[in-house]
Amino acid sequence: MRGRSRRLTVLGVGLAAFLAFGGGCGGSGKNVTEGADAVSLSQADGTGTQADGAEPQAAEGEDWSALSPVGSMELDYAEQFSVDYYENGCALVKISGSGSYLTVPENCPVPENLPEEITVIRQPLDHIYLAATSAMDLFAGLDSVDRITLSGTDASGWYIQEAREAMETGRMAYAGKYNAPDYERILAEGCDLALESTMIFHSPEVKEQLERLGIPVLVERSSYESHPLGRMEWIRLYGVLLGKEEEAERIFREKTAAVEEVLKAEKTGKTAAFFYITGTGSVNVRKSGDYVAKMIEMAGGTYVPAGLGGEENALSTTNMQMEAFYAESKDADVIIYNSTIEGELDSFDQLLEKSSLLEDFRAVKEGNVWCTGKNLFQETLGLGEMIQDLHLVFAEENPDPAQLTYLHRLE
Repeated sequence: MRGRSRRLTVLGVGLAAFLAFGGGCGGSGKNVTEGADAVSLSQADGTGTQADGAEPQAAEGEDWSALSPVGSMELDYAEQFSVDYYENGCALVKISGSGSYLTVPENCPVPENLPEEITVIRQPLDHIYLAATSAMDLFAGLDSVDRITLSGTDASGWYIQEAREAMETGRMAYAGKYNAPDYERILAEGCDLALESTMIFHSPEVKEQLERLGIPVLVERSSYESHPLGRMEWIRLYGVLLGKEEEAERIFREKTAAVEEVLKAEKTGKTAAFFYITGTGSVNVRKSGDYVAKMIEMAGGTYVPAGLGGEENALSTTNMQMEAFYAESKDADVIIYNSTIEGELDSFDQLLEKSSLLEDFRAVKEGNVWCTGKNLFQETLGLGEMIQDLHLVFAEENPDPAQLTYLHRLE
């Protein structure tokens, strides 16, 4: 396992200066730009102008061109984001294909002459609109679900207990899907950040409208990480946004350390298919470079069907005809049914109702058929436990169900 301790590439005075300057900023401020005429907001704008009764900014912002990074977050697995630290307490987050975001601590002035392509995110963040479901578990891990007051998913769509409970008790409200948000509600709530998945790029007018209303929009790409631990490492980015970097670092190290014993174990030689059958009868499988295939490999197995390449995307899946899937996977030692789309299965009969060809699969004949829980793909921090589950299934003939978190055997 790489990098058990937190590593920073120190430039100049280092992270100590970043923390020192960041710790010296207090108060509150949020960006409000033109276009929010429908609702009167009482937050400060990004230029330092304050609402009545608020404390004045301590000083004018420094010119951006005069600022240089003092350190950078060194990532172990994630490849879709980077973080640079500045001595004034700000952090510049860059997300591949999404944009650049400058976090500005409480009461610290926004640097002058900031390039237009950099989105300012004022801290603290207390009224987030979350339309990227994969991020919720990372907020839960940081005990920060309370920072999310608006959701793009209704209560019935959440498998994360903290999110469902927050919505059922009214602490979090439904504010419309990513492509049809309730702008009036979002503004009335004083939303300080819209956290979106890349699905928002299919509705660019929504992103533009949120930005016109003065709401910064961050588009996260954790689902584009091909390494499962890279997806978990996004907790470190949310630690930056929420001012909980040390806690995020600790959680990430604990989660990755828990996988170490599995990674040290010998390969089992078992082959495994991971799939579901669509409503039209085709078989949806993961491409060979997908993170699910990587988890199977990390757990000591070999993913089949092999050789499914092609351009990787957020899902990294492809559909096959059942006959082609049969030819490639009928001799797999283990088959795992993905319940996310079509729902969980409990029995062989339910599986065989989807296709009688499955009856001839080696894993079906030997009773080595498993199904995922529907909560798996929302629980980003659970990917380490999923790797451990897979290893138990590959390494033991009859693993104890009590030791499994996300897999159950079909009977």
